Amino acid sequence: MKAANDTSQICFGTDGWRGIIADDFTFANVCRVTRAIAHYLETAYSKSRPVLVAYDTRFLADQFAKTAAVVLADAGWTVKLVERDCPTPAIAYSAKLLNSAGALMFTASHNPAVYCGIKYIPDYAGPATSKITDAIVAQLDRVSTRPPSSDRTDQISTFDPKPNYLRFLYTLLDIERIRKANLQVKYDALFSTSRGYLDVALSHCGCQTEAFHMQRDVLFGGGIPEPKGKQLRGLVKAVQQDKAALGVATDGDSDRFGIVDDQGNILTPNAILLLLTRHLVEQRGKTGAIARTVATTHLLDNLALKYGLELYETPVGFKHIGEKMRTANVLIGGEESGGLSIAGHIPEKDGVLAALLVVEAIAYAGKPLSQLVEEAIADAGGPRYEHRLDFHLSNSHKAALMDTFSQNPPADIAGIRVKQIGRKDGIKLYLEDGSWVLLRPSGTEPLMRVYLETDDLEKQASIAAHLERQVSQSF
Repeated sequence: MKAANDTSQICFGTDGWRGIIADDFTFANVCRVTRAIAHYLETAYSKSRPVLVAYDTRFLADQFAKTAAVVLADAGWTVKLVERDCPTPAIAYSAKLLNSAGALMFTASHNPAVYCGIKYIPDYAGPATSKITDAIVAQLDRVSTRPPSSDRTDQISTFDPKPNYLRFLYTLLDIERIRKANLQVKYDALFSTSRGYLDVALSHCGCQTEAFHMQRDVLFGGGIPEPKGKQLRGLVKAVQQDKAALGVATDGDSDRFGIVDDQGNILTPNAILLLLTRHLVEQRGKTGAIARTVATTHLLDNLALKYGLELYETPVGFKHIGEKMRTANVLIGGEESGGLSIAGHIPEKDGVLAALLVVEAIAYAGKPLSQLVEEAIADAGGPRYEHRLDFHLSNSHKAALMDTFSQNPPADIAGIRVKQIGRKDGIKLYLEDGSWVLLRPSGTEPLMRVYLETDDLEKQASIAAHLERQVSQSF
C-alpha cells in the first residue's frame, strides 16, 4: 500500500495528472500538487491576478477543488471558485477573460468514475505546455502534503462562468441561420458538465431539443463519460425513433464531442473534422491553416491541398494543437480522439462548440448530416478506414519494442512497402499505398497504442493482424 503522501505516481501526461481516487489521488496529494502549481504561479504572475478553480461532476471533485482553493488562499492568492461543476472550455475562457493567473480544473475527462485529475490552464486559455508542467513537477518533492495552516475564506469568492462563456460562443455561430432551420436535436449529457450549457445553447439557437442524463451522477450511470460506442446507444435509439437531425453528446468535462447522424451512425472525430473544415471554408468563407495531430486522418491533408491551406502536423495531445493555434493562423485544429477548436475561439478543445458547429453546418447546407459527411469524405479523397490497437505492455517491453522498430524498422507491413519513417511522436511508418501506421507508447500507462489508416477494410484487417503478430513475437 502506498503512503498517502507518495508522489511516485504523480505524473503529468498530455493533459494534466490523473489518478485513482483514494489511492494516489488523495487530499494530501491535491495539497502537494496545488502548492507546486502555486510555486510556478509566483514565477509567472502577480498576486494581483486571481486564480480560478473549477471541477467536473465526478466523486469528490468539488471537495478537491475547495481544498485547492484554500491552499491557494493560504499561499496569498485571491481565488475565484466556480458555483457548480463546469466545462473545461468554460473555465479556460474565463481564465483569459478575467485576466487571471490561470485556472485549476479538477477533472479526469472521459476516464472511468474511479479517477479524478487536475490540470493547470494558463491565462492564454489553452492547455499548459510541457515547459510549464515540467516546472510544476520539479516542485513536487519540495512542497508539503499538509492541510492549509489557515482558512483564508476572505480570499475566496464564487462565480458563474456560464453567461460570459455562452455569450462568447454565440459570436462564433450564425444563430439566425440555425434558427431558421428549426432542427430537431437529441442531446445526451452523459451526466457531464455540459448539462445546463449545451442544452441551453441549442434552445437559444431555436433547436427542438430533448435532453437525457441531465443530473449529476458520480458513477456516470454505471458507464464512463466517453461519448462513443456503447455509451451512445440510448442517443442512437432516440435519434432513430424520432427521426431527429442529429444527436450530440460530450465527455465528462465537455472538451470532447460525440455526434450521431440522422441515420443513427456514430460519427468518428475524423469525419467531423473533415465536415467542419469543409463547412468553414465553403459555407462560412473562412481561411487559415489546418492543424492535426500525428494520429489524425491524412484526409485533412487532402482538404488542405484542395483549398490551398497550410497543414501543420503536431505530436499527440491538444496542448500541441493549442500552441500552434496561438502562434499561427489556424482555421481548425483537431485530434482523432474527439477534440477541436477553430479560429477566433480559445486554443482549447471544446465539445460544446463542436456540437453547435455541426448543427450550423446542417442548417447552412439544408441536407441530412449523413449526406454531408459522405460528401466531405469524398471531397477529401476518401473513404479511409482508421483503427487503433491497444497493447498492454510493461514499460520495459514498450521500450524494447520501440527500440526494435527504431533501429531495425520493417521493410513492409502486411506486404506493403514502408517508404518513409517519421519520429515526431513515437514511430510512424508511411506505406507506399498511402496507408500509415503509428506506434506510440503511453507516457502514463503500461500501454502501447498503435494507430493505422488505410483505404480498404480488408487491408485494414491485414495490417492489424500483421502488427499483432509482430508485437507478440517481440517477446
